[in-house]
Amino acid sequence: MKKLAFLSAIASFAISAVGATFAPALAADGPTLTAVKKRGELICGVHQGRYGFAIADKKGKWKGLDVDVCKAVAAAVLGDGNKVKYIPLGSVQRFPALQSGQVDMLSRTTTITLTRDSALGLNFGPPTFYTGTGFMVRKKLNITKVDQLGGAAICVFPGSTTEKNIAALFKSKGMKMTPVVIENSKELVSAYMSGRCDVLAMDQAGLPGHQQFDAKVPGDHIILDGVYSKEPLAVGVRADDDQWFDITKWVVHALFNAEEWGITQKNVDKMKGSKDPNIKRLLGASGNLGKKIGLGKNWAYDAIKAVGNYGEVYDRNWGPPLNLARGINNLWTKGGLMYGFPMK
Repeated sequence: MKKLAFLSAIASFAISAVGATFAPALAADGPTLTAVKKRGELICGVHQGRYGFAIADKKGKWKGLDVDVCKAVAAAVLGDGNKVKYIPLGSVQRFPALQSGQVDMLSRTTTITLTRDSALGLNFGPPTFYTGTGFMVRKKLNITKVDQLGGAAICVFPGSTTEKNIAALFKSKGMKMTPVVIENSKELVSAYMSGRCDVLAMDQAGLPGHQQFDAKVPGDHIILDGVYSKEPLAVGVRADDDQWFDITKWVVHALFNAEEWGITQKNVDKMKGSKDPNIKRLLGASGNLGKKIGLGKNWAYDAIKAVGNYGEVYDRNWGPPLNLARGINNLWTKGGLMYGFPMK
């Protein structure tokens, strides 16, 4: 009898231990979430000025896809997408600013690479935009393809993947070129427009805005066909705070899923009454997914209410007058690469 009692106690302990092992852990506030809540404001590192991604108007109001991602995170965390301080950063400044804690997150046309992901103490969420290196030239040069750029002076940001991409591209083609390296975005574009360099090189998606808004006569400039690298752009955070990484990552997935499930900025209140269990979980109408990452149950609802779904964000920033086709930035159900992870 004593042996049976002992074995029964051991079995009960084992069952309890297994239960404890697999019980869902609830997130306590990590250092970044604690700081953001205490401050009452999200500090977001953005581009100094790139149409479609992040640019400030004459009144200092920021807009762009990267800006909307910042707003979505602020809404999820603080319940208000306007509680964001934007810090414009050059390509060289951006990583030290994030590493040092000057910004809470980097939403700044930043390409995920193995080196950046492994050696800089950073983590990157799901890509929010796919693009690649492109080139813009003055029409009067009669250049129609990259193979004609031998000997050209090329304006490019220092420390960018574009700088490395064009160096490798020209080497592979046996061509020479002269890089004109300028850190400040406005000065770089001005250098090209003034004729200091023959070519403006950057992520191709950034070129239409400079062509339309910065050139005196847009038709005097052409964007060459072709994309000459893979540039998956994503939000970067410090690697020492898994909870904050989870928050930024799942806010992006929430925007993807919202588009796939037909949830918009206008109908999000009505969609809370949906019978679809996926939608109910996402919007906090059932369960409490937010608790698992240290947020309230309405975190995704607040993010969508602030900026809309990913498709709305894209159309707001890449619709007229830029009219940039979505291509691979479309949903996976429409031939693109944007794929929201399961919200369970």
